[in-house]
Amino acid sequence: MANAREIQSRMNSIKSTMKITNAMYTISSSKLKKARKNLTDTEPYFYALQRTISRIVRHTPEIEDPYFDTRPQIKPEDKKIGYIVVTADKGLAGAYNHNVFKMVQEQIDKGGNPMLFVVGELGQQYFVRKGIPVEQDFRYTVQNPNMSRARIIEEKIVDYFLSGKLDEVYMIYTRMVNAMKMEAEITQLLPLPKSNFSVPQGIPIDIHLEEITMKPSPKAVIDAIVPNYIAGFIYGGLVESYSSEQNSRMMAMQAATKSAQDMLDELAITYNRVRQAAITQEITEVISGAKAQKKKKKK
Repeated sequence: MANAREIQSRMNSIKSTMKITNAMYTISSSKLKKARKNLTDTEPYFYALQRTISRIVRHTPEIEDPYFDTRPQIKPEDKKIGYIVVTADKGLAGAYNHNVFKMVQEQIDKGGNPMLFVVGELGQQYFVRKGIPVEQDFRYTVQNPNMSRARIIEEKIVDYFLSGKLDEVYMIYTRMVNAMKMEAEITQLLPLPKSNFSVPQGIPIDIHLEEITMKPSPKAVIDAIVPNYIAGFIYGGLVESYSSEQNSRMMAMQAATKSAQDMLDELAITYNRVRQAAITQEITEVISGAKAQKKKKKK
């Protein structure tokens, strides 16, 4: 059994660690609130874009546009599929990064010609270590998600799609279901699934609902709106992932703090036992010495 000084030193070390975990919990909590507010402030604009695309598709269901091109002439196994993978720049966030890596690996195992566009330093390091090629990594994006950085990603993947370098584009990110649950999710960005913009169920398609004028043409309007819509979706995914990362880190730090407190409680009991044993030993030695001195005087 360790002596009292060693136990006390270990207790002080754990207390120092607890200060760090508590500070990280507080910081992550503050970042989470800020990120969720930014997303809430910008959501109405992108929902309006989605409704506009839905109106165009509803009025001109036969519209032909590159953004809706599913390229049926290409076999599924020959399609070039791009994945925007959102990870973190640092760890200490529970299973947050692991769940994303697992989903990416599942998609790669399906075959085809995958192409990775990685957001986050840990993702870049992971795929390099695994020997999985990365087409491009976007640095300094995860810790401060904003529209300008989302547009940089959008411009790259739209250029790849329209030029034929990619036939499909998906985004793999983490969605915060609630305060206790985060899920890795995959969503198709391109080509735009028309089913996402179809007429809501229960509304007869032959009933006059509204009049809409599109100038110079429906296609021109679609071509102007879709890049902003995709950038908005990417921004939403970045903020969702960032919020999930902070929430995962809060939960991890809370669990670490609780474990540290449990260790302190156990060490406190051990310290008291060792200290009590040392006191008892000292008393025994004093009594034994006193008895020896008494015997010596009698002689």
